[in-house]
Amino acid sequence: MENSKIKIGIVDDDLLFVQLLENYINNNERFEIVLTSTSGHHFLHESDTDLPDILILDLRMANGDGLEVMSALSQKNTETRIIVLSSFYRRSFMGQMLKMGAHAFLPKEIEPEKLSEVINAVYHHGHYFSDEQVEVMRTQLSSKLPEFHSFSKDSLTEREVDVLRLVCHQLSTKEIADTLFISPKTVETHKTNLMIKTCVKNMAGLVIYAVQNNIVNASEIVLLDK
Repeated sequence: MENSKIKIGIVDDDLLFVQLLENYINNNERFEIVLTSTSGHHFLHESDTDLPDILILDLRMANGDGLEVMSALSQKNTETRIIVLSSFYRRSFMGQMLKMGAHAFLPKEIEPEKLSEVINAVYHHGHYFSDEQVEVMRTQLSSKLPEFHSFSKDSLTEREVDVLRLVCHQLSTKEIADTLFISPKTVETHKTNLMIKTCVKNMAGLVIYAVQNNIVNASEIVLLDK
């Protein structure tokens, strides 16, 4: 999997933007565009099988917006990771994006090279947070996000807490396995149990849970652009 191309889909109702982004991504030997759509409804109708690894998704579209797409994909329980790329980017929206299942939330003005970095981060680590988003976590998210406390932090095992801390440090499954001297399969099992216990949908949600429950401090989260 590490040596294969990252399969990417684009859903955005701006056709020119889709074409420009598709051309840029196809020029990167690490990536492969496997689908494009200018309608959220069309994407959901046509994408019952063979979903991409990464979906780059617009937030506001006339025919099926990004929130509808995220809601539908969360019900399908797919492994597709979602990067919301929107001209309506606001820091105050970040909590809602994570709640809906986004793995990264970015403005459309992002530099193409930075987008490539984010795609890699989301694919390999499960989430991406920018400096300003970590600052939001320090000051806002504890009051903005819904409660993730159907299980208390005390109900997590010591090894689950170890795995959770390493997830917050952007370690891949293999890196966590090597650090804890366990198998990658065991790491994935711990991640699954963590998401079940904390009632979150993805790795980004686990990071927020860890911050909210003082398992890690927001300043400890490792950012790839540091």
